[in-house]
Amino acid sequence: MTMVSLLRFPAAPPYPPAPSGRAPGTSGPAPWISSPRARGLVRLLLLAGMLATVGVAVPATAQEVPLQGLDDFIEAGMAEWGIPGLGIAVVKDDQVVLARGYGVLHREESRTVDEHTLFGIASVSKAFTAAAVGMLVDEGRLHWDDPVVRHLPEFRLYNPFVSETVTIRDLLSHRVGVGRMTGNRITWLPHRDRSDLVYRIRYLEPEQSFRNGYVYSNVMYMVAGEVVAAVSGMSWDDFIAERIFRPLGMTRSNTSVTAIAEGENAAWPHQEIGGEVVPIPRRNFDAVGASASINTSVSEIIPWMRLHLGMTGEVDGVRLLSPEVMREMHRAQNRIPDGGPPGGLVSYGLGWQLSSFEGRRVSQHGGATDGMNTMLLLVPEENLGVIVTTNTFNNFMSALGNRVLDRYLGIPDRPWDRMIRDGYEAQFARVAAGRDSIHAARVEGTSPSLPLDAYTGLFLDSLYAEAEVVLEDGALALRFWEDDTQSLDLEHWHFDTFRGHWRNPAQREKFVWFTRGEDGGIDALHVRWTLRPDLLQVGLYPASYTRTVTFHRADPR
Repeated sequence: MTMVSLLRFPAAPPYPPAPSGRAPGTSGPAPWISSPRARGLVRLLLLAGMLATVGVAVPATAQEVPLQGLDDFIEAGMAEWGIPGLGIAVVKDDQVVLARGYGVLHREESRTVDEHTLFGIASVSKAFTAAAVGMLVDEGRLHWDDPVVRHLPEFRLYNPFVSETVTIRDLLSHRVGVGRMTGNRITWLPHRDRSDLVYRIRYLEPEQSFRNGYVYSNVMYMVAGEVVAAVSGMSWDDFIAERIFRPLGMTRSNTSVTAIAEGENAAWPHQEIGGEVVPIPRRNFDAVGASASINTSVSEIIPWMRLHLGMTGEVDGVRLLSPEVMREMHRAQNRIPDGGPPGGLVSYGLGWQLSSFEGRRVSQHGGATDGMNTMLLLVPEENLGVIVTTNTFNNFMSALGNRVLDRYLGIPDRPWDRMIRDGYEAQFARVAAGRDSIHAARVEGTSPSLPLDAYTGLFLDSLYAEAEVVLEDGALALRFWEDDTQSLDLEHWHFDTFRGHWRNPAQREKFVWFTRGEDGGIDALHVRWTLRPDLLQVGLYPASYTRTVTFHRADPR
């Protein structure tokens, strides 16, 4: 997640070389592109009519002078970015200044967002997992620097030394060196038991050497959640509900989309597809719940914000953590390279990103799932906190959070929305040019080297389990993990390379290619995974965040 309070945009991804012509029957690295119209976001400017703003008064205090005119800024930003619904809460000096909803739950319905609307907060969940570990530290049941294998003997990584040495602190500060790329795809396995995923991570390839950098890892937070379960005797979900949600009065918050009842006051995810913002299915992240699966509202998360602003571990007479554990969570543990402005320093604590804003220390975290985006910002020395939740992927919540900070710090309004939009649009243009070059390199007039039924069968990989290629209505289809929701229709691209179109339109197209063995038959299927296909398509991550995964045929022919 890009740092919200720091205006720095990663370079647009250099696309892989265009494919060279190959003789039929041979194969090589396939191209990878993303399918949505590169400039589609610009068309969202036309969606202003979707807004249905709802203001909800908060009894704590009246809206303060620093936030005058904020409604206009929010409504204009939602129209420009094509955001169906948004929630915001502001806490200042331990008082709720603002808790309000704007827009609609669902693009095609009229129900409005209010301060009680549930949103998926994705990686903002990580701080809850770190706090759960901190509670067990306070109770003397574990220590930050305990080796993980002391509590999860089955835990193994690619290297025996690393397996025995990784500590809980390493998991929570992204120092393990695995899991950013290939491990992220494990989050797409909702039907897998978490113990199965703990077993499979031994097949993750290292992306950096152990304790030698910052490799953001959802799967390592999943492991931390399993440590909580092993030590406490409760599932991570039950621990969060009983030890954090209940004491803080977060009665509607939950840890799974499966807990959201039909018709509940919960935002529906949306995504720009073909130039239009449309509803998309909710994604189940239960498999890696400790990293990303909490759903909450801006009103219910306020006590959590006040807890961390106070830094005492106590809120409203309820003690959750010791001051020592609170300080440790918000202490720099691992530097994030290139994460801030020139000369700046950005670090990761335990569940929190640590940065600065106009000379003030900031603890923050962003969270993005399919069709949801959240940013939580805390400025403890100003006793100021902001959370913004939206039900589509965008970065307006960054601009809005920064606008609130500017107002309370007495800084004249800066055009955060325009600066962030300019960065997006420049990247769209570069992405569009790269996509065009890949299309231009397609070798027309080629055919698959074998009859289509020769490509069918079951293919296996140690990390990702199974992929099955089938023939449906005279065309190839690819299904992952025995899950119909993870299926692609394969369109011939050239030679033995195919372009895969996900049946879930929220997912971006993918290139796959086949190779032949010594007997001339298909013996392997290759897939180019991306860190976040829906983010890579707008250039938010460099192309180096890709890995080619090979599935070997399980039924040799």
